[in-house]
Amino acid sequence: MEQYKQEFIEFMVESQVLKFGEFTLKSGRKSPFFMNAGAYVTGSQLGRLGEYYAKAIYDKYGLDFDVLFGPAYKGIPLAVATTMAISRLYGKNIRYCSNRKEVKDHGDAGILLGSRLKDGDRVVIIEDVTTSGKSIEETYPIIKAQADAKIVGLIVSLNRMEIGKSGKQSALEEIKELYHMETAAIVTMKEVVEYLYNRPCNGEVVIDDTIKVAIDAYYEQYGA
Repeated sequence: MEQYKQEFIEFMVESQVLKFGEFTLKSGRKSPFFMNAGAYVTGSQLGRLGEYYAKAIYDKYGLDFDVLFGPAYKGIPLAVATTMAISRLYGKNIRYCSNRKEVKDHGDAGILLGSRLKDGDRVVIIEDVTTSGKSIEETYPIIKAQADAKIVGLIVSLNRMEIGKSGKQSALEEIKELYHMETAAIVTMKEVVEYLYNRPCNGEVVIDDTIKVAIDAYYEQYGA
């Protein structure tokens, strides 16, 4: 596993973004793990997060794209932090763009924040996590309505590797098939479990034998 992936897994635990125990998700599923990207709140956390995204994007998509699009609201700081990291790490100035939830009719009018989209732009969408693909259903037509842009792909921080709406594939696989674009994550839950199982992180073992059994049972039922 790449060094940045190992560091990112530890970073999620240290930032209390990824927790293990017993949680009830919005879907009603009882999950042995929970991710809350809203726990990244400091400047240093966002700086590191942007660098992990930048490295994963570089691995998957290279630098052959023009715009990083972060859907409102959580995607806005992700897009900003990651474009800054791409500039710092790779010397490439990628433009950032996000949407507003409400169209602004004065001043900097319109539905977009940041860069305008232009015909021919190559766009990568950045999100925290995708469980059902609902966000892409909203984001894809917004981008396409603004310009004749090519959506290269989607990057998320964690691939939960759970079945999506179809009940057969993961949400990322469904998005790839439905929208004909690539999908990627900084890490997958499989990589997280393999790395953290019985390994001390931030002074404690967060995936011991009990949690590992619970995770295995969860994926037996909901895994893609």
